[in-house]
Amino acid sequence: MISVSNLELRAGARLLMDGVSFRIDPGDKIGLVGRNGAGKTTMTKVMAGDAQPAAGHIDRRGSIGYLPQDPRVENMEQTARDRILAARELDVVSAKLLQAEEDMTSEDDTVQQKAMRRYDHLQARFQAAGGYTAESEAAIICKNLDLPERILLQPLHTLSGGQRRRVELARILFSDADTLLLDEPTNHLDADSIVWLRDYLQRFHGGVLVISHDVDLIESTVNKVLYLDAMRMTVDEYNMSWKKYLVQREQDEARRKREFANAEKKATALRAQAEKMRAKATKATAAQSMFKRADRMMAGLEGERQADRIANIRFPKPQSCGKTPLMAEGLSKSYGSLEIFTGLDLAIDRGSRVVVLGYNGAGKTTLLRMLAEVSEPDSGRIIPGHGLKLGYFAQEHDTLDTSRSVLENMKTAAPFLSDTEQRKILGSFLFSGDDVAKPAGVLSGGEKTRLALATLVGSSANVLVLDEPTNNLDPASREEILAALRTYEGAVVLVSHDPGAVEALDPERVVLLPDGVEDLYTKEYEDLVTLA
Repeated sequence: MISVSNLELRAGARLLMDGVSFRIDPGDKIGLVGRNGAGKTTMTKVMAGDAQPAAGHIDRRGSIGYLPQDPRVENMEQTARDRILAARELDVVSAKLLQAEEDMTSEDDTVQQKAMRRYDHLQARFQAAGGYTAESEAAIICKNLDLPERILLQPLHTLSGGQRRRVELARILFSDADTLLLDEPTNHLDADSIVWLRDYLQRFHGGVLVISHDVDLIESTVNKVLYLDAMRMTVDEYNMSWKKYLVQREQDEARRKREFANAEKKATALRAQAEKMRAKATKATAAQSMFKRADRMMAGLEGERQADRIANIRFPKPQSCGKTPLMAEGLSKSYGSLEIFTGLDLAIDRGSRVVVLGYNGAGKTTLLRMLAEVSEPDSGRIIPGHGLKLGYFAQEHDTLDTSRSVLENMKTAAPFLSDTEQRKILGSFLFSGDDVAKPAGVLSGGEKTRLALATLVGSSANVLVLDEPTNNLDPASREEILAALRTYEGAVVLVSHDPGAVEALDPERVVLLPDGVEDLYTKEYEDLVTLA
């Protein structure tokens, strides 16, 4: 259980919310909604204990499983399996049991006797943590999140960003926590895994708070909604399902508008009458009272809420280039003995549109990183064509320097633009005023996505390499980027689980990984998008 009382949150000097109170009790399935940058991610960090509030109190009872948008792991040499089992400390106990078993075969009687005593103690610890039943439970979770044995045995540093995030989700679900705080849990999941996660959360007996732009997940899971209103800096609580919330919120807006209009009409009449009376000395006091009464009528009332601002996303006018601005020849990549792909050839012609499909771990992100020359192939080469100007969007926002400000990131991406032009682009992506001075590291996932896209707009790129560009975006911002994809005149290489993004791209060609097969894109490939 988590109890939040009079919570105040700030991003630097900017107030995000004030006086917020609510509870998460066992059985609560709460959807936390609001536009990008409203403070949803900040709130979950504070609730998990990973950050401190500006004011207020949070009472945590029981264990908490927290999935942040950008999980960070210190020991990247750890295998994925050990990372998951570590949620119940089974990784350490399992390793010690194996060592004890080995020592029990020692020819040294002293070593053998110590190992036998140690083994009994470790076996008791192993059983107390769930033992082989827990390992079986972890295996079921991993299977449903598309984490096969070959991935579980790999060190974390060899996994793609999507694979590492699925490992973290598996770890959180395996942890047996009393309360789950999940920030965009469906990112990097295929369609089958998303369906399984919905069912899992429906059956979960503890409390859940989830941030997600997956409407189907919210609709099928939540029984309460917290709406974070960035305009009023408050949280509205709705003890109802998602569909009923949408209806109730519309009704609340209509009621609020009516109340404001009625009060404004009466207050206007009072003020008009007071104006007539104030000129007479004998009625000046009465007029002043009428003015105060009119002010009281309007105090605390809201009119129609101002619509959330939406980023104005438009990709750049591409710089002129040759017929084939980007080529790849004989690309191969392996991690240890695991071969990802080999002998891959690719030619990106001016204005061409290519989608890369393949199962999770097939090497999609690896290929895009090579095309952007962020990482090196084991063999083969990237051949830049005449006039190539490449813009790269990384799914983990690797192109951003999180230690530098929003404006400094833009200056690095587009040094040829004036300060005014840079700020204008940032403003169209909802970064204005003091927001441009914020370190990129404090931004939410959606804000980082907007900043990364803003740097692309300032780049005048003629080839865009986009890795999951719609992740973490609210529905309105997602629609903006889809519209931008439709109208962009340059070449695009896209990796996405989002069918809407692929439809907006309207690709001419598809590259299927790990085989590296290239084909003309047809409707037959649509089902592979959500399965990729």
